[in-house]
Amino acid sequence: SSGINAEWPLRPGEKGILTTEKQNFVVFDMTTHPLLDQCQKQGVIKKIQDTLLSRWINDPQRMDKRALALVYLAQASEVLEHAFSSLSDEDYDLAMKRVRELLDLDPDMEAVKDGADEVLWAVVASFFK
Repeated sequence: SSGINAEWPLRPGEKGILTTEKQNFVVFDMTTHPLLDQCQKQGVIKKIQDTLLSRWINDPQRMDKRALALVYLAQASEVLEHAFSSLSDEDYDLAMKRVRELLDLDPDMEAVKDGADEVLWAVVASFFK
């Protein structure tokens, strides 16, 4: 026996993180996966906000890679508006300005810089090119 649970890997919904529900968007139905745990959800929102505001580093090569990936994922999933809904107008504008700065980066150029995470930038390129 390898010691690995035969049922691994579990889907996120089976781990109590996400649920699955159908959303009706007038023209089509779409399956969504909202977070079940509101504490986890607030933690993700705070991480995104902190990454773009209080912990902002104006150099993506020095940013926490997971936090950077989370910002790009949130943008690609079109949920940043929700993540920023609790911000003041000033913080909202600053966070959006920084998101635009990240989106304006050329992933191909970022991937060849010293210390770059080539996989991260390849994924960013696939979403935003």
